[in-house]
Amino acid sequence: MWKRTVLILLLVLSFSLSNVGVAAAAGLKSFVDSIDGYEFLYPNGWLQVKVANGPDVIFHDLIERTENLSVVISPVPEDKNLTEFGTPTEIGYKLGKNALAPEGSGRKAELVNAEQQEKDGQIYYILEYSVTLQNRQKRHNLASVATSRGKLFTLNASIPERRWQRVKSIIQESVDSFQVY
Repeated sequence: MWKRTVLILLLVLSFSLSNVGVAAAAGLKSFVDSIDGYEFLYPNGWLQVKVANGPDVIFHDLIERTENLSVVISPVPEDKNLTEFGTPTEIGYKLGKNALAPEGSGRKAELVNAEQQEKDGQIYYILEYSVTLQNRQKRHNLASVATSRGKLFTLNASIPERRWQRVKSIIQESVDSFQVY
């Protein structure tokens, strides 16, 4: 009887722990901005950074501080959806030219991939870049872009190229988790 009770308790405990959420199991935490209307998952061990006159929110790795994730919000006409601004490739080129490598910055951004995804009726463009900084350092950027309520939301993850293969899957999970409402 005693062994049976312990076995049942262990089974119950293991089932309850296995249902703890995918995010916790994958090493991700949740960030929700209910005022601006977006949310995403970010890697454990990353810290939120407060900035003035910049992105709405920034997170960076505690150890590898140049690994970061940010959300930028820009106004757009409220009656327009993302597809009316262009295809994923067109938006990808514009974002690369205007945000990642603006003229005079000494940076170069090459659009590697651009695709459209739909989640809960909301359109997202997933954009991937290879970026070369002025000092020739290479970075890998992955972005998710969406529109909602007259706002253009861009979540961008920027990782040194030398670390990209090690953190690729968790960064992709983070970018794929981005939702606007």
